[in-house]
Amino acid sequence: MGHNLLKFPNVQEMFKLASEILGYDLLKLCLEGPKSELDKTRHSQAAVLVTSLAAVEKLKDERPLAVENCVATAGFSVGEFTALTFAGALSFEEAVRLVKIRGEAMQAASELTPSGMMTVFYRPDAKINFACHAAEEWCIRKGLQDPVCKVANFLFPHCKVIAGNEEALKFIEMNAEDFGIRRIKHLAVSGAFHTNLMKPAQLVLKEALKQCKINPPLISVHSNVDGKHYRNADIICKNLSKQLCSPVKWEQIMHIIYERPSTTSFPRTFECGPGQSLRTILKMVNAKAWDTSFLVGV
Repeated sequence: MGHNLLKFPNVQEMFKLASEILGYDLLKLCLEGPKSELDKTRHSQAAVLVTSLAAVEKLKDERPLAVENCVATAGFSVGEFTALTFAGALSFEEAVRLVKIRGEAMQAASELTPSGMMTVFYRPDAKINFACHAAEEWCIRKGLQDPVCKVANFLFPHCKVIAGNEEALKFIEMNAEDFGIRRIKHLAVSGAFHTNLMKPAQLVLKEALKQCKINPPLISVHSNVDGKHYRNADIICKNLSKQLCSPVKWEQIMHIIYERPSTTSFPRTFECGPGQSLRTILKMVNAKAWDTSFLVGV
């Protein structure tokens, strides 16, 4: 992870500075693993942040005008910290520190309750919200207190991520056909992110954000919470903590960013990070915008 980026300016220095803040060798973990450690929430979030910003350095080197002419940005979940750093709202050091706190707090919250996340692909007549409500009711009848089962990520038409207690997810999986669900894919995550099961982590991050210097972004940054672009630093501070227990409204962000008259061409879009899932989602939401999108791989 990230080995192809080390030749670009500033990248090795970024990993070194991040490692000093994190207290472990992030570059070594990214390059050598073990994967089981890299996949832990406390490590993976920092790895995603730094490698994504390293991919931006690659874009600066290879296509500097693309960076200079950028007018808007967004990031998925922890990627929002990347977007805010790129836009000048957060310094690199502040972003790494916040993501360290966020990742450790989310890991700890995940260990309190057996929970998880799964992507559901469903028919147009599916009843996803009803399925979540039914799963919570089933958990209550089984003796669970305050069970959680909610849509955690809005991805593209007929596809969402559901998160909650393990028992609730099992109930939905057992009754998938009745709810109009065609296919389910479990995600390799430690807990039910973007639900109320992250409340303990939200409180920790909220306190950390109070000690953080946040600047007005130099370009539009769209929030995961409501899809709107941030107007000031106070809203950034509020939404970054709110985001932990709120669904990621990525599909809505895509509609807002690419809304334009039919006679207006779509802008170039660059996905900078360890993967290509966001570009895949864009194709499902807006195929014409995807035609002018590019992957800046790591």
